[in-house]
Amino acid sequence: MSATALMVLEDGRVFRGSAYGATGETLGEAVFCTAMTGYQETLTDPSYHRQIVVATAPQIGNTGWNDEDDESKRIWVAGYAVRDPARRASNWRATTTLPAELERQRVVGIAGIDTRALVRHLRTRGSMKAGIFSGEAADAPVEELVARVTGQSAMLGADLAAEVTTPGGYTVEPEGEHRFTVVAVDLGIKTNTPRMFAQRGVRVHVVPSGITLDGVRELNPDGVFLSNGPGDPATQDDAVALTKAVLGEGIPLFGICFGNQILGRALGLSTYKMKFGHRGINVPVVDHATGQVSITAQNHGFALEGEAGQRFDTPFGTAEVSHTCANDGTVEGVRLVDGRAFSVQYHPEAAAGPHDAAYLFDRFADLLEDS
Repeated sequence: MSATALMVLEDGRVFRGSAYGATGETLGEAVFCTAMTGYQETLTDPSYHRQIVVATAPQIGNTGWNDEDDESKRIWVAGYAVRDPARRASNWRATTTLPAELERQRVVGIAGIDTRALVRHLRTRGSMKAGIFSGEAADAPVEELVARVTGQSAMLGADLAAEVTTPGGYTVEPEGEHRFTVVAVDLGIKTNTPRMFAQRGVRVHVVPSGITLDGVRELNPDGVFLSNGPGDPATQDDAVALTKAVLGEGIPLFGICFGNQILGRALGLSTYKMKFGHRGINVPVVDHATGQVSITAQNHGFALEGEAGQRFDTPFGTAEVSHTCANDGTVEGVRLVDGRAFSVQYHPEAAAGPHDAAYLFDRFADLLEDS
């Protein structure tokens, strides 16, 4: 029998289940992900650093764990909460099971809880501090566990990009003929992003988040890319300063997710923490230039202030809010009207799908061609 486990929220709500993965204690921000598939990509996405992810899909783990689909070199989530863990892995690509991998990487999880009730609670109250406690850690009085949960640092104001960025640069070579060179600022980049560039003949120099403009210049890029990543974008003054410098140099720029928020800040917009964020692979987004709706993968708890089609002046020319979420109007993209810089809040590189927005990599390649 698995050890007893408790998921404790900062408001005192407790969910009781069984240990899943490693046994012990973990703290983080409780968030929920609405994806029906792609749990391996979710767990290894650096943007989930310091978050306890609740899966809304009722059964998790049925395809096991393989050596090919990781979005980074490790699991980044602080913890994992599921309802019905699969009894066995059934996939020819699987090399181990999900609980075995969680245990190997010492990720504390909980299974057998009413995730529907938990998600409804988070939708009503908002994402909040939480903890999972199993084994001996679950023996402490609930009041003590709540105190441990509330005593952790909040996500608002958290500077996490430096904790997930590459310690040193590396290069991903293009597939086939080399067409362009891009410097990708790693704020929490996913494995599939350089792969998407490489498929379009782009050599990608992935560099640490603290790189300077001089460091960018030394690599002589045709363009600059700002990656996804965790934490509060309001803490990223250095990345915003670099973005302004890149825009001032006239270098083409493309950003995804956290990179969208960084570009937005560089253009003069502010950010805010969302009530419970967008996390899943089924979020509709409207491109206001064409009216096209793409079904997108998303993972963000912060967003840019703004409204659909809003235009505003910047030191780099007129900018506009280019995309918004069809569900709630959240800003999902910004761009300079002259086209030399653009970004989106969602993930066109989504490895688990959908692939509706993959054309944005082609758009950036076309921009590099014309520059």
